[in-house]
Amino acid sequence: MADATPAGGRNRFDLAELAGAFGDLGTLIPFVVAYVSILKVDPTGLLLGVGGALIAAGLIYRTPVPVQPMKAIGAIAIAQTAGSAVLTPATVVGAGLVTGVFWLLLAVSGLATRLARLVPAQVLIGIVMGLGLSFMREGIGMMGQNAWLAAAVLVVALVLLARSRLPAMLVLLLIGVVVALCAQPTLADRLALIRPDFRLPSFAWPALAANDLWQGALLLALPQLPLTFGNGLVALVDENNREFADRPIDVRRVALTTGLMNVWASAIGGIPMCHGAGGMAGHVRFGARTGGASILLGGLLVLMALCFGDSLLLILQLFPAPVLGVVLFLAGAELAISGRTQDAERGGRFVVLTTAALATWHVGVAALYGCLFVWAVRRGWIRA
Repeated sequence: MADATPAGGRNRFDLAELAGAFGDLGTLIPFVVAYVSILKVDPTGLLLGVGGALIAAGLIYRTPVPVQPMKAIGAIAIAQTAGSAVLTPATVVGAGLVTGVFWLLLAVSGLATRLARLVPAQVLIGIVMGLGLSFMREGIGMMGQNAWLAAAVLVVALVLLARSRLPAMLVLLLIGVVVALCAQPTLADRLALIRPDFRLPSFAWPALAANDLWQGALLLALPQLPLTFGNGLVALVDENNREFADRPIDVRRVALTTGLMNVWASAIGGIPMCHGAGGMAGHVRFGARTGGASILLGGLLVLMALCFGDSLLLILQLFPAPVLGVVLFLAGAELAISGRTQDAERGGRFVVLTTAALATWHVGVAALYGCLFVWAVRRGWIRA
């Protein structure tokens, strides 16, 4: 369980929370860059959507509950657009609106809670472990862009996390900035030309066509559902309640906030979002213990959205991929460790490990496999 819990579960705003706030950048930044540069999503609406949702999550849950781009939707939308240019920002907005309405219905009807109860403990542990391993694999891929730099940053991070009172994440970010400025001599001059330019996003719903909603639902929202259910719902609730037993959350409320934040983001031209166990592991690994981390990051994103949205891609060049890869790798390790099992029976370990292996490929398939496997074992149809 996480330590240093503030009295009464109040949100805290200190260096540890600030450092932990950036523990999910390895997931956030690559998707933001791709959405803005490839899909041409409005950076102001994108950042304001994520930032506002983070502030709300910190105030509601008082634990470092993350807000992340929905990975399946992002990957499909970016790949489709890069390949055939068939999807538009309006399609992404349509996917967000459909997703938001769907999760609101699941929350209000109580179906989300009933479905979550069907997931056995061993399956849940396997999903969490598999998600951690997949994060580590993605981190290694990013670290491979400059292996020597990544190795040095990883050593620094491990030493700081084990022996230093310095916030490891803030040191890593500083290293990343120095590396980026040295690798791109003109970057500092371009950054110096940035000036605040206040701008509000436009209301996106009136521009939606029926085809945007149809394509968004069929091509983007539907493939994301099992991933959100496994990672953004049942795994997150399990991770939060294990780390912060004094501030438990429940499936219904997480489904509700997932729906609300997607309706909110779609209205201002943002992207589909979810909570996630991996993001929480990243925040916790680098020092976050309260919702203050979410509020601090959310506030920074709102400021960037309103004043520096048009300069977003330039600012994000300060965070090199190998450094973000180290962050993602360590967050994945934290999540995988939290998913370990104490089950002494071979059958229980088999379910956990096979579910984890499948979860590195597809969380929805892993959850379905694990539930069916346990169900079959209990009825004596198969033996593990």
